[in-house]
Amino acid sequence: MVILSRFPYPLEKGDKLRAYYQLIELSKFYDVTLIAISEKKPTKSSIKEVEKVCNKLILFKSNWLIRVVYMIRSLFGKMPFQTGYFFSYNLQNLIKQELNSNNYKHIYCQLIRTTELVKNIHEIPKTLDYMDTLSAGLQRRIELQPFYKKWLFKLEAKRVAEYERKIFDYFENKTIISEQDRDLINRIDNKNITIIPNGIANRFFESLPKTHEFEFVFTGNMSYPPNIEAVEYIHKNILSHYKTFRLLVAGANPHPRLIKLAQSNNNIVLTGWVDDIRNEYVKGKIFLAPMMIGTGMQNKLLEAMALEVPCITTTLANCAIGAKKDIEILVGDTPEEIISLIDKLLINNELRDSIALKGKQFVKEKYDWENSTQKLINLIKSSSFDK
Repeated sequence: MVILSRFPYPLEKGDKLRAYYQLIELSKFYDVTLIAISEKKPTKSSIKEVEKVCNKLILFKSNWLIRVVYMIRSLFGKMPFQTGYFFSYNLQNLIKQELNSNNYKHIYCQLIRTTELVKNIHEIPKTLDYMDTLSAGLQRRIELQPFYKKWLFKLEAKRVAEYERKIFDYFENKTIISEQDRDLINRIDNKNITIIPNGIANRFFESLPKTHEFEFVFTGNMSYPPNIEAVEYIHKNILSHYKTFRLLVAGANPHPRLIKLAQSNNNIVLTGWVDDIRNEYVKGKIFLAPMMIGTGMQNKLLEAMALEVPCITTTLANCAIGAKKDIEILVGDTPEEIISLIDKLLINNELRDSIALKGKQFVKEKYDWENSTQKLINLIKSSSFDK
């Protein structure tokens, strides 16, 4: 049984991407029942795509009013809003009925959002995929909030950190996306969390013609705060220096702040959702990702590197990926450092081609969905109660 806090298609968010490709690999070895929470019913085409990668799909449509009630309850208790928002007694009972009527061998929960639903089930081994350290991401976002929101983010960051620590003991296996995130889980024994990185779909290694219509390109779910902050950083610190350069921002659900920014700046082009994001990557000379907040692994960087687009990012983002600085990727943490790296790439064609080629080789050798999910499969096998 796989339990997700979002329906895993289309692939416009990192947790969906991870879940979808893990489901593909898990379904090669197991009969997989997927229980996915969704605020609205997915399209028929999306449902068909997900039905291909699981044996049984149970879609639980959450009620917004009930979610608000649970969040208010969380405010006056100790549970993080993250878990309260996705909890439902109806769903918990549905899961119990499903488990009682079928011979399930394992339960896999993605993110702490789903753990309250099954944490007290002990007759079946369970795996929790923290994916990333959510508490650290919240902590980094506090300073960016207006004064009237700071207290709420501080409260949630503290609660999530405590919950991440305590929920550890309820699951036989724990996984996470990177060593950087694992070390941020507040446990002496956090080394017992297994690192399972993301992979890259083979289609990203296909050669596509590079049009270089834009000097810079950035992609992602554009309602995600770290992505919003990255685009605003580029506008404020980079485009102000290169006044004739243009930035392409491609990705689903653009935030109103980004829409307003693009409307008032001719050198920023905002696409919104696109059917094939690969075509957007290759329109840029440089993939520019100044990630200053957030956690986890930036699949956008892996995808750009796989498509042979040279990347400039921050230490924070590259620590999770582990690419060789100045060989496979360029890393800068201040506007001055990033501008210097841009100048080097634009002046030196040989360097640009070398970074692009070696970046692709790095991703191809290290990031593979089949290999990474095999670690998860080994964990599931090792924790069987039938041994």
